Amino acid sequence: MLEIRHYSKTYGGGKKAADDVTLSVESGDICGFIGHNGAGKSTTIRAVVGVLDFTEGEIFIDGHSVKDEPLACKKVTAYIPDNPDLYENLTGIQFLNFVADVFELSAFDREERIKKYADLFEITDALGDLISSYSHGMKQKVAIISALIHKPKLLVLDEPFVGLDPKASYILKEIMHEMCREGTAIFFSTHVLDVAEKLCNKVAIIKHGRIIASGTMEELTEGHSLEEAFLEADNEE
Repeated sequence: MLEIRHYSKTYGGGKKAADDVTLSVESGDICGFIGHNGAGKSTTIRAVVGVLDFTEGEIFIDGHSVKDEPLACKKVTAYIPDNPDLYENLTGIQFLNFVADVFELSAFDREERIKKYADLFEITDALGDLISSYSHGMKQKVAIISALIHKPKLLVLDEPFVGLDPKASYILKEIMHEMCREGTAIFFSTHVLDVAEKLCNKVAIIKHGRIIASGTMEELTEGHSLEEAFLEADNEE
């Protein structure tokens, strides 16, 4: 579903934020992307979702090139950034309907899906309020719902649990499992290794822009914790 092949990104001054990154996420996978601050996680994620231009390497989503077929990729992808930037002059329901319009959802599908997720995250009563009045956690919930309503084939998340209360975090994890059972591929960054260990079947560790370890959770941990595996890989580099 997601194929990153020899992707590199160099910023001004010659600093390589991503260096020959290659990894794949198949349908039904939950792949955790972990590394220190500044390791290259967000740079790679932003290239995957088409926010950041790049010239070195190739990225494919559902067989389509992110560079050559950006609209085809975006139609099947959903992205939740670490700090969602929503239209604060809209109400929650207006924003969700705007996103539904973009993905050409029918009236029945949008109503059903918005109700399902708004009820789960317990924000149904607040959807008529302006987004500018929402807390950070409320904005995060609306961003999550907007990413889920078109049933993406690839869900990309950058630190998705930051700002969520414990119950909302649990609900999001359950939704992620449900989506994977239905064939969605999920690729997300996190600093919370315990969450990644319990949630993911695949992991990729990045350091200084390079993938230093990747594979299934069993392959990387070999009976140890993900934290121990991460520290061992980090120390070897």
